[in-house]
Amino acid sequence: MDPRIREHASVIVDHSIDLSEGDDLVIDAHPVAEDLVVALHELAADRGANPLVVQDRLGERYQRAFLRNRDEFETPGHMEALYEAMDCYIAIRANANVTETSDVDPETNAAYQQAMQPLLAERLSKPWCLTQYPAAANAQLAGMSTEAYEDFVWDAVNKDWDAVREHQSQMVDILDPADEVRIVSGERTDVTMSVAGNPTLNDYGEKNLPGGEVFTAPVADSVEGEVLFDKPLYHQGREITDVFLRFEGGDVVEHSAGKNEDLLSEVLSTDEGASRLGELGIGMNRDIDRFTYNMLFDEKMGDTVHMAVGRAYEETVGEDNEQNDSAVHVDMIVDMSEESFIEVDGEKVQEDGTFVFEE
Repeated sequence: MDPRIREHASVIVDHSIDLSEGDDLVIDAHPVAEDLVVALHELAADRGANPLVVQDRLGERYQRAFLRNRDEFETPGHMEALYEAMDCYIAIRANANVTETSDVDPETNAAYQQAMQPLLAERLSKPWCLTQYPAAANAQLAGMSTEAYEDFVWDAVNKDWDAVREHQSQMVDILDPADEVRIVSGERTDVTMSVAGNPTLNDYGEKNLPGGEVFTAPVADSVEGEVLFDKPLYHQGREITDVFLRFEGGDVVEHSAGKNEDLLSEVLSTDEGASRLGELGIGMNRDIDRFTYNMLFDEKMGDTVHMAVGRAYEETVGEDNEQNDSAVHVDMIVDMSEESFIEVDGEKVQEDGTFVFEE
């Protein structure tokens, strides 16, 4: 086994979820990630924890078969009972075919996500970690050889996360007490939002691994302006490009996409909260230096900002503000490397990708 796999497992267990004796651990993983699952079992045994492997939300062929043969769903009680009983949860992204579910009807996917919402809420209430195993299919999607993709993934994952936390805390100190944020990029992105009263979190490889961002939630009805997300995203096995959203009073009132606009429309109409922003994130990880069609990495890239339509994370919403709730949380990225700036309470804190504390 590549020693970097065991190092990856150690970061998950010791840094991300702090696995302890007696913990009932659920690992959600595709079979192609078996080596990482094996390494996690070794560490679980060493720490006296109790691992269980499922192939639920990260499944491919069987999930496609289920979704293509059913269009009405209910929350499965036996799965809900499992997540209620567990102490911690690890999700490992890895694919045999990244487009396996691309021919599932978007409306069916939306209905399924709504039914699974209670499971998601239960998982997020426990210590959890979402990470990536460098499978060949994901390397292919990134346009990289398997070996190069392995280097890319493990260089991003196996690092000094305490140093990352310290560096990113400078941006947290700017954003956390702020009232208003303005994002400008090129000629088609100029959007403002209030973040007053909402905490800013420092993502240094705990819940998302790799980490490398600071993020918060906009006040739901405060978003005004328009955004062109000039980086593509992969959603439900399909690529969506050049997403354009225009906001009034927090709601998306106009949208378009260069490719798969119908899928974007289905996302935005999933439920009432799906047409509002649930997250504003600022990428700060410059070790992630290329776009790979994997939002777990792409949203952390330095010189980027991402915004997510849909669910706001509970811990990013202040007690006096309302949490935007939705069955979806879909991140989209704006390139901030040129003709761009971030303004916080009227002062520029980043221009063309460079933060004020880096000058």
